[in-house]
Amino acid sequence: MFSYMRRGPGFYRQVLVLAAPIVLQNLITSTLAMADTFMVGMLGELPMAAVTLANIPLFVVQLFIFGVQSGSTVLASQYWGKQDLDAINRVMGVAMWLVFLVSAAFAAVLLVRPVEFLSLFGNQREVIELAARYGRIAGLSYVFDALVMMYVAAYRSMERPQLGMYILVASMVVNTFLNWVLIFGKLGAPALGVEGAALATLTARVLELVIMVVHMACSRFFRVRLGLLLRPGADMVRRFLRYGGMVVCNETMWGLGTSMFPTIMGHMAGSTEILAAYTIAGNVEKICMVVAFGIGATASIIIGREIGAGRQDQLYGTGLALDTLAVLGGTVLGVLLLLFVTFVAPEWVFPLFKLSPGAESVATMMITTMALYMPLKDFNSVNIVGVLRGGGDVKASTMIDIGPLWLCAIPYAAFCGLVLRTPVFWVYMAFPLEQVVKCFIGVWRLRSGRWVRDLTRPVGE
Repeated sequence: MFSYMRRGPGFYRQVLVLAAPIVLQNLITSTLAMADTFMVGMLGELPMAAVTLANIPLFVVQLFIFGVQSGSTVLASQYWGKQDLDAINRVMGVAMWLVFLVSAAFAAVLLVRPVEFLSLFGNQREVIELAARYGRIAGLSYVFDALVMMYVAAYRSMERPQLGMYILVASMVVNTFLNWVLIFGKLGAPALGVEGAALATLTARVLELVIMVVHMACSRFFRVRLGLLLRPGADMVRRFLRYGGMVVCNETMWGLGTSMFPTIMGHMAGSTEILAAYTIAGNVEKICMVVAFGIGATASIIIGREIGAGRQDQLYGTGLALDTLAVLGGTVLGVLLLLFVTFVAPEWVFPLFKLSPGAESVATMMITTMALYMPLKDFNSVNIVGVLRGGGDVKASTMIDIGPLWLCAIPYAAFCGLVLRTPVFWVYMAFPLEQVVKCFIGVWRLRSGRWVRDLTRPVGE
């Protein structure tokens, strides 16, 4: 039954070598993000709710950046299979232009009209005003982060994922240290609260950019050609928009859809407690998803490379094997989450964040539900983002990823939370509902075999 798990020699070692730096990078990022949340949470529920509110539009920008990064990875990994480094330069150039323009636009809005913009996502004036003080500074950080992530994506596509790990480790260590200094006023610095957290983030992102420029100038493995980077050419722009554009649309629409849930919760009774609990649960989920993201990114790289090199006969079995690894990892994480929410969180975690009894109850419900659907979520993440998208099936993977979200989960959550005004438990049930629908459609598409596409061929061929 599981004969497909017997892959060629060195397959699982290759998966480990590629996935480990990505998992470690995401784990460090998520863990330190949890530390950031903890430091802000020490200021009280109001500052934590404000940061959560400000991060709703910033999360959309982050998802757009991730979408462009994923789209460039799909194309660059296939060009890597052909050893076409000039094309990889052009892909990276298109990606950098896209993320710069979009992140700069969001940063400008948050800088000029933060209160008016953030009022779209919440209804409590004191939370919005505090969120504006955070967002107008934090928005600038995404301009720098966007450029760095495109450079990291190019190296990841060329089977060099370690670079992203090194840059993110340095950045997040600096970010956490400066959070401690600027939020609480340590080492003689003024206590700036949420503004201190935003300044720490901005400083760390500037450091990332400096490291990228130095590495770009010194690297012998991959020479960046500034001419191709700044002028990638109309053909590559059209190719990126045709294939990578679907991935960008996927992640942006997914980001917008995901941001609807805290927006709905922000308009419910007791929204401050609910948003504080949602922040805790969201950070826990980010930590748990690092394994699926690592396997998914590895799947995209391996499958894209094999398609570019013309080796397509074993891709179905490879996809099945990677999906199975995701389910196994999700099952282990689900068990660990149940143990965490039962024995660790009530005694050690929730008190640190100074959560009210109501917020603790909501956070417990969210994390418990998350644990139960974690195997399904990990499978969908790897199957859709890693296998199907990595195989070049960008249109179908986009529909599978955002269709259940917008057509099932969001209408259900809005109806329960805003019309029926049910308890938040019924609103949160939208998350497992989305995963169940995705699973059925994703398995059908995988079994069809119509997801293997060479995106490097001339358009129209």
